Amino acid sequence: MSSSQLSFKLSNRAKPIKRLPASVDLPYDATVEDAKQLIAKQAGISDYNRIGLFDPSTKQILKNRRALLRDEKGVVAAGELSVKDLGPQVAWRTVFVIEYFGPILFHALIPLVRPYLYSIFPGSYRYISEAETPMTTVQWLLFALFHLHFLKREYETLFVHKFSANTMPARNIFRNSFFYWFFAGLLCSLDIYAPGSLSARHALGLLDYAGLALWTVGEACNWIVHQHLASLRKPGGTERGIPNCIGSNLVTSPNYMFEVLAWVGVILISRSWTVALFISLGTVYMRSWSRGKEKALRKEFGDRYKAKKYTMLPGLI
Repeated sequence: MSSSQLSFKLSNRAKPIKRLPASVDLPYDATVEDAKQLIAKQAGISDYNRIGLFDPSTKQILKNRRALLRDEKGVVAAGELSVKDLGPQVAWRTVFVIEYFGPILFHALIPLVRPYLYSIFPGSYRYISEAETPMTTVQWLLFALFHLHFLKREYETLFVHKFSANTMPARNIFRNSFFYWFFAGLLCSLDIYAPGSLSARHALGLLDYAGLALWTVGEACNWIVHQHLASLRKPGGTERGIPNCIGSNLVTSPNYMFEVLAWVGVILISRSWTVALFISLGTVYMRSWSRGKEKALRKEFGDRYKAKKYTMLPGLI
């Protein structure tokens, strides 16, 4: 290995890549992504994102596609890269767009088919007529809040968020989409827009106005945090910055904190167990992600980063 070139042996990890070359020669300033592109070309794989590169000693995947291979100590010491075909890939942005489309679809569809859908339901959930069981003021308010939230998500996905990874395994579309399509979409809309549900009210009380205030503050602050987080990374970059925005003095991931705040507001307005179930399950996921982010920030920035005791909800998580 010269000062102007890198050379690594290649070994298959898990399912063998048939045409994997025995070794690869790269420029000294080659990145992980450069290596993936060259290996994919030599192995006859059209999408280089399918190539996963692993440190042969730690068995950990090299996640940072912009990292210089010469800085990967385990790889350099072994003089080897472990390679795996990760299977069909899909862009992160595409996955999120599909995920968030589900709730938008169901919260438009269920109100549209109320006369046909709820006419088969028994008891107070049964649709009688537009005169006797119309959509109420509160139900239309929730209709607006759900759509505004997920349309905001779609906009951020398309124009705000910057992803450190190009793609994820295509199979993740089904797992990730199920959570949003079933819980936030189908389940919440079936309960919220039903005749006789706790949301079927015309008058707004103090609890409703409190919920609307929480939703508004939560959504606005979540938007501010997302804009700030996007500013910490250059277009196409993978670098991580130290958050310094509203709420970041309290928790590692204030975007998750404000996300939960907004959904608490929806719970207060809807009184629906389905919304409570959706955000409770979502909190489990966000807790894991926020703890991972805290760990990564401590590791990367050391004393420059003020460690947080709580990662997403002050005093709780």
